[in-house]
Order: sequence, then structure tokens, then C-alpha cells
Amino acid sequence: MKRLALREMTVAQLVDLFVVIALRQDEVMLEPAKYNRLYDKMDAVKEELKNRPGDQRRALLSLLDHSNVQVRLKSAIATLALAPDAARRTLQVISDRQEYPQTADARGMMRALDQGTYIPS
Repeated sequence: MKRLALREMTVAQLVDLFVVIALRQDEVMLEPAKYNRLYDKMDAVKEELKNRPGDQRRALLSLLDHSNVQVRLKSAIATLALAPDAARRTLQVISDRQEYPQTADARGMMRALDQGTYIPS
């Protein structure tokens, strides 16, 4: 994904793209090469939002209640630095509902936060 193209997008368009990428990730979960390419694209979207004035990753908070678990998981991880309590609650709900395979990622992220091996930025 070209950086320039992302710079030209509005925050709303970036949030929509984030959702599209997460939904696609959910579809290709068992295809590592495709998933990894999507991961890189999502990372570029998050970085673009972060670099916008006021750290526009806040716009992803509206996705914490999305109907798709992958969208909720990825938006929770992306917003941990900005809204740690809300993001953590979302991770806990995913874990409690045992929404596999995302439950494993949610639990791993909470463990990393608790142990201090992951510091949100």
C-alpha cells in the first residue's frame, strides 16, 4: 500500500479500509502469506492514523463493538495506547466468549500487557 495513497485518504476512509483489511484477514486466517501481506497493509493504515494530528487512531474506537471478532481484536490492539481500559475490556470479552482463533491472540496480548513485555505506543 503506497504511503502517498494513504495520506490522501480521509480518516473515515482509513477506518473503512481498516475494517476491510481485518475482514479479509479473518477470511485468510489459515493462509499465512496472504495474512502477512494484509498485516503489513493494516500496519500502514494504523501508522497513517497515528501520524495524523491528534493521533487519529481514536477513530478506531468505534470498532470495538463491531460484529466481527477480528475487527474488534485488531481495533482493540490498535487503540491500547489511547484507551487502555476500553481496549482491554474488548480483549477480555473476546477471551471470555472463546471466539477462536482470536481468543488466543486476545489472551496473549493481555498476558504481554500484564507481564510488561508489550508496551502500547
